[in-house]
Formats: sequence, C-alpha cells, structure tokens
Amino acid sequence: MAKVAIVTGGGQGIGEGIVRQLAQDGFTVAVADLNEENAQKVATDIGNNSKGYFVDVADKQSVFDLVKHVVSDLGELNVMVNNAGIAKIGQITETSEDDLSKILDVNIKGAFYGIQAAADQMKKQGKGGKIISASSIAGHEGFELLGAYSATKFAVRGLTQVAAKELAKDKITVNAYCPGIVLTPMWDQIDKEMAKIYNVPIGQSLQKNIESIALGRGEEPADVANLVSFLADSKSDYITGQSIIVDGGINFA
Repeated sequence: MAKVAIVTGGGQGIGEGIVRQLAQDGFTVAVADLNEENAQKVATDIGNNSKGYFVDVADKQSVFDLVKHVVSDLGELNVMVNNAGIAKIGQITETSEDDLSKILDVNIKGAFYGIQAAADQMKKQGKGGKIISASSIAGHEGFELLGAYSATKFAVRGLTQVAAKELAKDKITVNAYCPGIVLTPMWDQIDKEMAKIYNVPIGQSLQKNIESIALGRGEEPADVANLVSFLADSKSDYITGQSIIVDGGINFA
C-alpha cells in the first residue's frame, strides 16, 4: 500500500509543486487547501488515489478533522507537510492589528496545529513518521517590509527544533524547508506591494532580488519540492530538527 502524505496549501504555488513531486515519489497525497475546488482538481490530476480536502489551518479543529478524515479515507498518515502560509507586506510601524493576527494565525498556529495533529496520529500508529513545515530564508534573516512574516518563519524554526526533541522517542522526525525567492503568485503580490512602497515599476523589486541569487535565476516550486521529497524519504531518517535553506545561494548561514 502506498504511503500517505498530507500537504496543506496544496492547491497552488509551492504546495502544488510539493504535491506533484510526492505523487511522483509514489505517495497517495491528501491535497488540503482553503480552496477545496483547487485541491480536488490537483488531486484528480496527480492520481495515485489522491484526494482533495478543505482545511483552514488557523482553526485547530479543522486541522484535526483533516487528519481524521484522511486516515478514514486513506488508511494512515506517514508524512505531514505544513506548507500553508501567507505574507503581509509593510513596515512594522504600519502593520495593522488585524493583519498581524491573521499572519500569526495562519503561519504559526497552522504549523503548530499541524504538528499536534500529525504527531497524535503517528503515535497511535506506532510506526514513526515525518513532519515537515514551511519556514523561509526570512526565518534565518529578517527581510525588510516582511517583519510579521519573518517573525512567523523564525517561530516555525523554533517549533521544529522543540518538536524534533519531543517526538524523537516516537521515531517521528521534524524538519523544515526554507525557500528563497520562489516565482509564485505570492511573490508577484510582494513585488506589487514593494513597487507601491518604493515608488518603482512593478517587476523591479523582484528582479533586484533575483539578481542577488548566486545561481542566477528565480526559484521554481519544483526546487522546493525536491528538498521536501528528500525529507519525506527514508534517506533523511537521521535528520531531525533542521530548517534547511533552499534558495539558490542567497543566505549562506
């Protein structure tokens, strides 16, 4: 029987890239997204008995219900990818309470609840498992105009380290991936907001960031998915508590 992976935020962007790679690796994938229609379309496209599900990662009950439904439908849970996330652009001094609350709810609570729900199920199964969450290069070094986002991604690194220590006895590894400048709609939106703030043409901020990449190109979702593929595989069994940068050469920490 194929192993089962859940990918939150799997209906588009980096999440969809991860979903497609895991399906190629032989996983049956539970594609979970706030947009259930997108999730179902991707699941149908990749096959492998994969299914689409609704999830609101900011809602603890929704995340726990997701795991419950996936196990009921697909048999077990072997890999949990806490990928869902949002970005808010702006100076710290101008960030609203509502915007701050929303990004904390999705990026931190979403990862926290995903770790909780996956660990609970994996412990019941007694066979270990892998929990993999989305951090960022902005979780290694704060990015200007991404103060709240950077804070959440630093938090994911901390959660990853603590969960790895607490769950090691259960043979559950916990790691994170830290993408750089990924060419997805999220970065298109970041670029538009930066254009307004810096009063520059749309595309200029994105191009400036791409020029800072040692390998000379923007990142594709597949570049991130290749790392997640490794972290989901038995080849990474001796790696836990790590937040691994995959950015083409921007941050050399």
